[in-house]
Amino acid sequence: MDDLLNVQRKRAEGYYCSQIIVSLALDLMGRQNPDLLRSVHALAGGIGFSGQICGALTGGACMLGLYDGKGMPEEEEDERLNLMLLDLVDWFSREVGSRHGGMNCDDILEDNTANFTIRCPGIVHEVYQKCKELLVAYGFDLSGNPCDE
Repeated sequence: MDDLLNVQRKRAEGYYCSQIIVSLALDLMGRQNPDLLRSVHALAGGIGFSGQICGALTGGACMLGLYDGKGMPEEEEDERLNLMLLDLVDWFSREVGSRHGGMNCDDILEDNTANFTIRCPGIVHEVYQKCKELLVAYGFDLSGNPCDE
């Protein structure tokens, strides 16, 4: 339940779905990164409020990338990222998309801005939980510390 309260708190601070998920991931890691939060703001409202792909889903993808994406030239790409992303998209389509008629922000909101307050916090919470579940299942430490392989 604390995670849902954190979702609601971050929304009250003015963050959008994509930003909330990445911000919660940064909190887990004990980090701050305003530049990253600024960049994922572009995903809000279905990418620039275009109503396209849900910001919770794209924010979840960014969360997984934060843990497992290539960030430096000397780093090797880890195939687990694409596997987690496929799992996330498949899960989102089955669990969220099927409930709301699709994976786009417009599908979820159904031309009713009240749904932004009613549906979105729960969806953000679900995606955040699923991302944590995937990270643990694929062997990641949620604190962001390297795991022994």
